Amino acid sequence: MSDNFDVVIIGGGPGGYVAAIRAAQLGLTVACVEMRGTLGGTCLNVGCIPSKALLHASELFDEANHGMGQFGITTGKVTIDIAKLMASKEETVKSLTDGVAYLLKKNQVDYIEGRGTITGKGSVKVTPRAGGERLLSAKNIVIATGSEVADLPGIDIDEKRILSSTGALSLKKVPKHLVVIGGGVIGLELGSVWQRLGAEVTVVEFMDRITPEMDGEVSKTFARILKKQGFTFKLKSKVTGVKKTKTSLSVAVEPAAGGAAEQIKCDAVLVAVGRKPYTQGLGLKEAGVKMTDRGQVEIDDHFQTNVKGIYAIGDVVRGAMLAHKAEDEGAAVAEIIAGFAGHVNYDAIPGVIYTMPEVASVGKTEEALKAAGTAYNAGKFPFTANSRAKANRQTDGFVKILSCAVSDKILGAHIIGADAGNMIAELTLAVEKGLTAEDIAYTCHAHPTETEAVREAAMATDGRAIHM
Repeated sequence: MSDNFDVVIIGGGPGGYVAAIRAAQLGLTVACVEMRGTLGGTCLNVGCIPSKALLHASELFDEANHGMGQFGITTGKVTIDIAKLMASKEETVKSLTDGVAYLLKKNQVDYIEGRGTITGKGSVKVTPRAGGERLLSAKNIVIATGSEVADLPGIDIDEKRILSSTGALSLKKVPKHLVVIGGGVIGLELGSVWQRLGAEVTVVEFMDRITPEMDGEVSKTFARILKKQGFTFKLKSKVTGVKKTKTSLSVAVEPAAGGAAEQIKCDAVLVAVGRKPYTQGLGLKEAGVKMTDRGQVEIDDHFQTNVKGIYAIGDVVRGAMLAHKAEDEGAAVAEIIAGFAGHVNYDAIPGVIYTMPEVASVGKTEEALKAAGTAYNAGKFPFTANSRAKANRQTDGFVKILSCAVSDKILGAHIIGADAGNMIAELTLAVEKGLTAEDIAYTCHAHPTETEAVREAAMATDGRAIHM
């Protein structure tokens, strides 16, 4: 077995395995080093995929208990078997991680299990779990090690009662009261799972609104919908400690600006304050690779670090920590290494929150456009006026499109609605290709579909929506 490669990729998550496959497709010899024991990274193992499996199951449970009656469907009392739910989730995860292993083999990528450490220019040491050592020689090295859970000082995650996202994906029973620290994507998705299955959920958020990075109008509407579902929000608040007893937890919550603390009794706490780049044990300092103040690997516009031949992609570098962003970077860096012009358009990276309703966005928010002094037109269309949404009794939310007041190019789009995650694809393509609101408005959309709301929102930028 040769230990000499054109490319050695450290990390087998969405960025790493895509980079490996694309590089192999381009005729390079490739090794993908992954220490987890399974491929797919956080996303497939303890992130995107298991959370979506639980979200889908919890939506079915909630619909059976509370949503079917309006259609004349009577089910009786519906129960949940948590053990079977978790087994179904694990089956989904295994099928996909096994699928990635198959794809690497199919594309003749050498998959090497173990921890990868850069020991010098063009050299990677692999330490397998079973012991021993293997030294790989590489013309190019790609760091694709992803991210890990960010913690809070003084709060020890035990994955039993004080949980990270990993622990919240594997609870053995439904908590009576779950306190979520952080009103971002991860906290709201996992909070939704357990709220639907019967938990009381309280979200503590430091900022003055949930999902603070999103469009303000969307965030406000989203919070109102979640409150209606049963969420409790404590905004402009911070958690200063969690005390354990044998039977419960006590969460100390203070105003963000300072003040008296209140104690919230619960039986589970989810720490969901974000993620941080995973760079420990990679030998980056010894190799002379520069890091940013935020602990990210510093790269140029071609994903190369300050050390020639060492590249980095995904959650360890600047930009959103999203699996699909890492995938795009993985394909691009492979093409660059192979001598082609790999590129990622960061204005056309969609973001989705997979609650019910979903929240999806691409491009600029209204707040960003105002701050930049960009003249724009806003078109909005509510799902209450969409025929398919009304037939499905899923009328919460709207589509909003922001277009340039001069060129009419679509600068940003924001959707809150039942199928927002799929609907944002059309608008992402529009941003990627520089399409105008008029282009969308003049494109025929099938009736009756929720996507007609996208067309109507595009028409609304010029004040000519038909059904509103």
